[in-house]
Amino acid sequence: DPVNDVLAMFNREHIRRAPVMLKGKLVGVVSQTDLMNASPSKATSLSIWEANYLVSKITVRHVMTKKVITVDADTPIEEAARIMAD
Repeated sequence: DPVNDVLAMFNREHIRRAPVMLKGKLVGVVSQTDLMNASPSKATSLSIWEANYLVSKITVRHVMTKKVITVDADTPIEEAARIMAD
């Protein structure tokens, strides 16, 4: 999905990050910060139309974190905390 669409959904739903799924498989995680960093700076010399066009070509795949560490739902919280600390 285009970055602008996902950022609008994040704002509408009041979320800051979400899993990225492809055919039912987790392929990454995207955060509001990832999406904001993909947007042009407010100090850009691009016109609003040029900026919007360029951003419309950037998809979540380009900005997501691809290396995601997961645990099972029944993993003890202590083990999950240890994994996060490593």
